[in-house]
Amino acid sequence: MASSSRPSATLHAAASASAPRDFSRFIRTIGRGPTLSRPLTEEEAEEAMGMILRGEAGPEQIGAMMIVLRYRKETPGELAGFVRASRAIMPRPSDAGVMLDWPSYADRHKQLPYFVLAARLLADAGIRILMHGLAGEGTATTPKALAAVGIEPSAGADDAARRLDSEGLAYLPLEKFCAPLLGLFALRPVLGLRSPANTFARMLNPLAARHQMQGVFHPNYLAAHRAAAQSLGQPFLAAFKGGGGEVQRNPEKPCRVVTLANGEPDEEDWPALVSNERYPWRDEPLDPALLRDLWTGAHEAGAPVAAVTGTAAVVLKLLGRAGSIDAADEAARDLWRNRRKKLR
Repeated sequence: MASSSRPSATLHAAASASAPRDFSRFIRTIGRGPTLSRPLTEEEAEEAMGMILRGEAGPEQIGAMMIVLRYRKETPGELAGFVRASRAIMPRPSDAGVMLDWPSYADRHKQLPYFVLAARLLADAGIRILMHGLAGEGTATTPKALAAVGIEPSAGADDAARRLDSEGLAYLPLEKFCAPLLGLFALRPVLGLRSPANTFARMLNPLAARHQMQGVFHPNYLAAHRAAAQSLGQPFLAAFKGGGGEVQRNPEKPCRVVTLANGEPDEEDWPALVSNERYPWRDEPLDPALLRDLWTGAHEAGAPVAAVTGTAAVVLKLLGRAGSIDAADEAARDLWRNRRKKLR
């Protein structure tokens, strides 16, 4: 998979072309100061991102827009417009019967991605899950963690559909369905900041699943994620602040989950799951093999298991497989106790 640390061919092409003056109007709109600037409308955001992805904006223009948006935070309308522009260049969703869309866009993790085990647990229970995201450069990236439990990256949407039939869980790299976006992720080391792509890529939902999970790094983004999802017509959503911005519940802390159910917004307060037990963080070994050991029972650790089951519980509640928070947590623990420990 192409590294996310270098700009895509699309942005290289933009750098070598003379940037159309037309794009500058978007920068003027958002950057003319506190009294004259305003957010982009959803239609303007769609047009601007379409130009970026087609190579019709210069690198200086792209950098200027990304920094302004990062500084003042994207609006739900801007996020929805960016998603619509990205979907316009994506392959049409195949009828893969995906039940849950699960984005994963941290290119490196500071703790083990236990959510991979939650997805494996749910897939074994008959929930068809598509993960999508970046290759990453660390030792415990999502693709490496998935490989440790028997899931290899898909070569494309059709291959992902076949893997869903055989495994119930598939991973689709961003480069296989929206490669030009890799260039925006590549701007992070250049600008020293994340770009809006880190936010709106979570909403791409490449196989059009009706249910979607989202993890965010900053809790003040939750409302924007949900409002953008509403604008995009996403009927079911659960979003919360997760470890590293991933869909991973911290078992030591209560968890505020914002939701959509048939398009209607709501909110849930999930309890902490462990106490007086240090949850692994900065000094834990970032070895994906430990995930396999945790699954097979070769390694026992209460708080990591609670991270797995706690994350799975939010999914069970979202999909209507449990009627309450307590019932969802208990159902997830039952799945863990009864899991098939032998991995493929």
